[in-house]
Amino acid sequence: MKEFSFSTRIFFGEGALDRLQKVKGKNVLIVSDSFMAQSGVVDKVASHLTDCQVTVFSEVVPEPPLTVVAAGVKCLQNCEATVMIAVGGGSCIDAAKAIRTLSTQIHGGKAEVMECFAIPTTSGTGSEVTEYAVITDTEKGVKIPLASRAMRPPTAILDPSLVVSSPPSVTANSGMDALTHALEAYISTGANDFSDAMAEKAVSLLCKWLPIAYDDGENLLAREKVHNASCLAGLAFNSAGLGLCHGMAHTLGARLHVPHGLANAIILPYIIRYNADLDTGGRTSKFTETAAKLQRIAKLLYLPSTTPVVGVSQLIHIIDDMNSEMNIPKTFKALGMDVKDIRTEVDELAEIAMADTTVTTNPREVKKADVKKLLLKVCGL
Repeated sequence: MKEFSFSTRIFFGEGALDRLQKVKGKNVLIVSDSFMAQSGVVDKVASHLTDCQVTVFSEVVPEPPLTVVAAGVKCLQNCEATVMIAVGGGSCIDAAKAIRTLSTQIHGGKAEVMECFAIPTTSGTGSEVTEYAVITDTEKGVKIPLASRAMRPPTAILDPSLVVSSPPSVTANSGMDALTHALEAYISTGANDFSDAMAEKAVSLLCKWLPIAYDDGENLLAREKVHNASCLAGLAFNSAGLGLCHGMAHTLGARLHVPHGLANAIILPYIIRYNADLDTGGRTSKFTETAAKLQRIAKLLYLPSTTPVVGVSQLIHIIDDMNSEMNIPKTFKALGMDVKDIRTEVDELAEIAMADTTVTTNPREVKKADVKKLLLKVCGL
């Protein structure tokens, strides 16, 4: 028996922020970062709150460490907020999830925060509808994945006006992160009819509208479509899981200090080829189903796809073209990263990537020798 569920109410499109006007006369904690606070985005959100006592916690940093989460819990306790609003990218939303969850545990399961809103200002992570969060133990130098249905934000607000200021590089990286979510969910071992529907729509929206949003950040229609696609991809992978691309992106991203979305964008074409078994022409029957599903995606995008091999090849070509149009290189070496020590570390890196929880739903059995080859390829070695 399988299950598909989501408990988040989603308000989207122009004017979606108006939903906050129903929050009146309450203590509110806004969790964000210093950039969002200084740029006026937090003030814009706060302006929709009526007669509320608003406290802003703006200490979130990328890959939020445990110390930031602890500081956020203390801030929440001090301001006695009953409403929490996460404003920002995936790190801000992940931090807010962890703060809310930890605060509830401290209070013996009593839900101090009665209302919680996730308002993404980037279009990529899908964190506003997922039950996952990633925080960092800086002392041990490891990322800590958290997963609980209790962490699903009750309400998500997708307002395209909040992403028009995203620079082209952020638009590209976050958009390709969303595309990776959709494609990995689509071919994962946990895929189902419902997650497939979400993933297919996300892919079609992203392939059409992401390049437009990259070229013209003030195009509100393009921004709205990409924002919605990111959320759809989040719903898909929250149900179906991900795969090896994310396992490798987590590993190399941490090792080379590369933004997560950018790492996914570079690695994705290699993983699609690997999972579809294109190196042997897709002749291994075990992987025919994966190649056939990717062929359906190619057909959805009106690409030549007379056979699974042709369809997958055309899909990879489209992804390569999108990366090229958005100035994303083919390897980490071409990105300018210092990869000279990767050869000596590849054995350890392969083990770390394989141990990543996202790899458990990869459609092809992951072998260490294959991962080592892939790591070297994506690094340009």
